[in-house]
Amino acid sequence: MSFVSRIPEEEGSVAAILKPYPEIATPVGMLTEYVMRSKDVQLTQAEREIIATFVSDLNACTYCARTHQATAEALGIETSLFDALLDDIDTAPVDEKLRPVLKYVKKLTLTPTRMLQADVDAVFSAGWDERSLHFAIMICGMFNLYNRLLEGYGIRNSSEFREKAGRMLAESGYMHVAEQAGESA
Repeated sequence: MSFVSRIPEEEGSVAAILKPYPEIATPVGMLTEYVMRSKDVQLTQAEREIIATFVSDLNACTYCARTHQATAEALGIETSLFDALLDDIDTAPVDEKLRPVLKYVKKLTLTPTRMLQADVDAVFSAGWDERSLHFAIMICGMFNLYNRLLEGYGIRNSSEFREKAGRMLAESGYMHVAEQAGESA
């Protein structure tokens, strides 16, 4: 059960949180869809889902971490990657090029006021362009927002719910969240 009675446990989701606020749901859904699925950036959709999952794991947001893990898995990412990233980014079975991006979003999530030019330079040295850095920062910020929304409302639901939601995100994208919120308002 969430902390508010209007969100039953079986409906606990971002869409359920946004139902009373459809004027927010549409722009948030559009932004998320663009950042997570647009094709005009070096980061693949799977890499963006890895970042989303990692940020959510760092924040201990089970809903987002496991939902986006399921999304990443539907896009071909191995389950073992996520625990390995939490243990040690340097030894996790992830593309070498992605390591500095993951270090960047970890630092941005846990100690945002300590970001340095050297952190950005490491991302650029790995071969990422400024647009990719921007998208990594956007993903990090969005998932810190989503993590706080879900944890702030006390959203809890089943692993089956999160796995189904993750598969739906991989197949259909993020606009359905805004659509679900708008339908029920």
